[in-house]
Amino acid sequence: MRFRVALVALGLSLTSGITLLAQEKKEETKSLAAAWPAANPKDVDSLDAILAAVYDVISGPAGDRDWNRFRSLFVPQARFTALNKNPDGSVAVTLISVDEFVQLAGELFKKEGFYEHAIVNRAQTYGNIAQVFSSYESRRARGEKPFERGINSIQLLNDGKRWWVLSILWDVERPDNPLPAAMTKVVK
Repeated sequence: MRFRVALVALGLSLTSGITLLAQEKKEETKSLAAAWPAANPKDVDSLDAILAAVYDVISGPAGDRDWNRFRSLFVPQARFTALNKNPDGSVAVTLISVDEFVQLAGELFKKEGFYEHAIVNRAQTYGNIAQVFSSYESRRARGEKPFERGINSIQLLNDGKRWWVLSILWDVERPDNPLPAAMTKVVK
């Protein structure tokens, strides 16, 4: 009984602490959002629209992308996390911010075409949050055979006015990590 009471007290303490931290960060978040590019309302008015915009804005021939449009889809503090396998079989994790993604991808996209589209989107929603498993194919040119496939795990929130991407975590298809059959073909 004492253990349960201690756990409840710890939970209440953590919740109170997180709430206090959120209130302190509120002003900081407002100023970050104010400096962030405004989104095209059509890009963020539905879950399907923002998912399509995420893939659309990074796709195109070699050259610059509309990075303001890209940034407008994400909360300023959004994270990108890539998983890869090291030669020894261990998992390599790379975490980057929105601006780091823009810098790294921007350098690559200036030199090479890149087209990525969703194969299947499997969304789960609860209240104002959504989690989407989105299988994808990446190509260097339209109509070309994909050089990569994988799954993006995309976390989003709706603030009552629009959808925002909070994070994208992805893993690529490998011989030891094939796409599940249910994620390879759109079921109509």
